[in-house]
Amino acid sequence: MTLRVPKAELPVELRENMIKQLGSVPEPIEVLWNHPRLAAANQEFTAKVATLDAADASLKTFAHMAVAAQVGCGWCLDVNYFFALNQNLDLTKASQVPRWRQADVFSPLERDVLEYAEAMTTTPSTVTDELSQRLLEQLGPAALVELTVFIGFANMAARCNTAHGITSQGYSDSCEIPLAVREVDSDVATTA
Repeated sequence: MTLRVPKAELPVELRENMIKQLGSVPEPIEVLWNHPRLAAANQEFTAKVATLDAADASLKTFAHMAVAAQVGCGWCLDVNYFFALNQNLDLTKASQVPRWRQADVFSPLERDVLEYAEAMTTTPSTVTDELSQRLLEQLGPAALVELTVFIGFANMAARCNTAHGITSQGYSDSCEIPLAVREVDSDVATTA
């Protein structure tokens, strides 16, 4: 796949910061910079969401990866493997998110979160009262609201990236995570 929107020239300071933080400039930022005010608003929201801590970071990262696997956003999966490594998350679990239903490494709470992420991503949404209630009991209202907004944001990012033709940039190459292959599931999209 090739980019469907050209990369824009970033301000030097932003380019240098991205290279310092990630080793390269993320293509989503270069594409969004075609609309600088929108790109700045997106970065501001992303930064603010990243500081929230009512929900566990691993749950949010795994949820984002579940969204990415379902939508088919290779860039989101790629960068989240990189984040999992740098956040000292369980890399075995991270590697298995695209095939979480078949993997035996996830706790019941993690399975509920992954199911919730996929249910929110399905169109129309398939979130059930029972699943929401289980998560509410396990996480509490603040964490469930945070997780829901985070999954909604992951959907926006994954869908924008795939629409723009953005694919993996190789961030996960440095992780040495054995990536799982997503198995075909009749209820869920099949890319990873």
